[in-house]
Amino acid sequence: MSEVPEPRTSMVGVDPSAVPLEEYDVSQRELFRNNTMWGYFDRLRKEEPVHYCKDSEFGPYWSITKFEDIMEIEGNPEDFSSEPAITINDPLEEFDITMFIAMDEPTHGDQRRTVQNAVAPRNLANMESYIREQVGLILDSVPIGETFDWVEKVSVELTTIMLATLFNFPMEQRHKLTYWSDVATATPGPGSLVESDTDRINILMRECVPAFMGLWQERAAAPPAFDLISMMAHAEETKNMATERPMEFLGNLMLLIVGGNDTTRNSISGSVLFLNENPEEYKKLQENHDLVNTMVPEIIRYQTPLTHMRRTVNKDITFRGKQFKEGDKIIMWYISGNRDEDAIDRPYDFIIDRARPRHHVSFGFGIHRCMGNRLAEMQLRIVWEEIL
Repeated sequence: MSEVPEPRTSMVGVDPSAVPLEEYDVSQRELFRNNTMWGYFDRLRKEEPVHYCKDSEFGPYWSITKFEDIMEIEGNPEDFSSEPAITINDPLEEFDITMFIAMDEPTHGDQRRTVQNAVAPRNLANMESYIREQVGLILDSVPIGETFDWVEKVSVELTTIMLATLFNFPMEQRHKLTYWSDVATATPGPGSLVESDTDRINILMRECVPAFMGLWQERAAAPPAFDLISMMAHAEETKNMATERPMEFLGNLMLLIVGGNDTTRNSISGSVLFLNENPEEYKKLQENHDLVNTMVPEIIRYQTPLTHMRRTVNKDITFRGKQFKEGDKIIMWYISGNRDEDAIDRPYDFIIDRARPRHHVSFGFGIHRCMGNRLAEMQLRIVWEEIL
């Protein structure tokens, strides 16, 4: 019989100074659910910015919590690999999907270039009037004089419309995209969208893959068009992906769906919360609408829609005096880097007119910097321009 592991000690509700550093595990989900992770990251940045956790739900890992350290690791893909995963949890053996964000060069660059034209500056400029029209319709549709769910009515609706537009997915079925994104990222368990990882796999393979396989076949048979599916179906590097590498096809679909959904809707939702929590900042905005341009990156920094990104050590290496071994899991905590006092002035304050508002790590850095960062900023900017 295998031994039953001892339950790990929860750090929720405990004074960070009362927990020995060697027992720190900042990957505990409840810290984020309860918004009680800040003190732990503060202490790590001050006392042990490169920290080893010997045991967690996700196995042993190193935490990188300082802004400059995150930038250095992001800028060194030769020593710090994006394979086999960019999440703290390891890929499931029975569901080995791959995606270009979790690939190294040259494959990463070849596949990324295939779809990045969809969010190139020239094409974004062409999309702006459409986004503005959709935002106007969404805002006009919200109830007046009664409580409503901003996330559902505004944040989710806008990002779902944009996803359907980028994929040229049937607009009347657009909410399937949001559902599949939520299925892909949900924590399994009672009351969750998925009861288990097997349940997650079954839903995606039964619903998401056939739907996109049909779209792929349609676009491959038609002349090249300006949508993500057509771009992949006609590009030399990816044209055989759906038939020859179906798990890679699914992986890249989920990357584009989740990347275009989860992060932007979090920022649109967070923006309302932050301005309610900081009425003086909202007053500034009301008095000077041009501050939208610096407020948008500040929202993305303050929210940090993606809490972490992972790298895997390619060889034994010393980093900031710590010995990394080949295969070690490195977790770059973006959420901590964006609160680093040595890199950002008054990082815990929400300031919509910062001098350097784009000085943050929410989009990552280097070759894996978020492909859709300008689209995310544009959606958020237009939302607030239309509100004002």
